Amino acid sequence: MTATKRIPVSEEVWEEISDLKRPGQTFDDLLAQMVEQEKKRRFIEEMDRIEAEGDFVELDFAVSDTD
Repeated sequence: MTATKRIPVSEEVWEEISDLKRPGQTFDDLLAQMVEQEKKRRFIEEMDRIEAEGDFVELDFAVSDTD
C-alpha cells in the first residue's frame, strides 16, 4: 500500500491544476502525466544543448554482406 502525501499549494495553483484535470482523472494521474512530460522536455533540452555544444565525429561502419 502506498502512502498518501499532502502537498500544500496556493488557491491559485489549486485552481490551475484543477482546470488541467480531465473528467474522471485523478490528481495523482494528472501529476504523474505532468512529471513524464517534464522529464521528456528536460531530455530534449539536454539533447539540444549537447547537439549545439558538442564536437562530433563521424563513425564509419562497414557492414559486411552475410548472404
